[in-house]
Amino acid sequence: MTAQQPSNATAAAESAVAMDELDRRLLNIVQTGFPIVAEPYKELGEQLGTSEEDILARLQRFKDTGAIRRIGGIFDSRKLGYRSTLCAMRVPEERYDEVAEVINAVPGVTHNYRREHEFNMWFTLIAPSTEAMEATLDQMRQASGCDIHNLPATRFFKIKVDFNL
Repeated sequence: MTAQQPSNATAAAESAVAMDELDRRLLNIVQTGFPIVAEPYKELGEQLGTSEEDILARLQRFKDTGAIRRIGGIFDSRKLGYRSTLCAMRVPEERYDEVAEVINAVPGVTHNYRREHEFNMWFTLIAPSTEAMEATLDQMRQASGCDIHNLPATRFFKIKVDFNL
């Protein structure tokens, strides 16, 4: 996996996945009201008047086409005692894919993006403590051979986005 390119509205519109009304209703529920039960896909099927198999097939199609990346919980890492930071790197172009693989292999990396800038790779890292974060960053510096600028947040702004489909 290489770092993601910044999105382009035109390209996104051209690659949009065709959706019917049931797809839209399903994605609206999955974003904000995923059932926390023993058989959630069966429950979704019952809510939407279809089968568990149909729900699973629809979600797999969205995953296969890249319309959704994952289905899972969103946790407030700070309330769980974790620390997070934004990092910036200046990576030689000829080593970009190699370094992206090194960074992406670290379990605490949640996002990694290519930027058109002197600092061309930006990523976020979450760790259980400040000490663990610094140790991980030191390991990443050694493994990548690149300097990493640690840019911890001084203020937090959390924006919740739901797409009304």
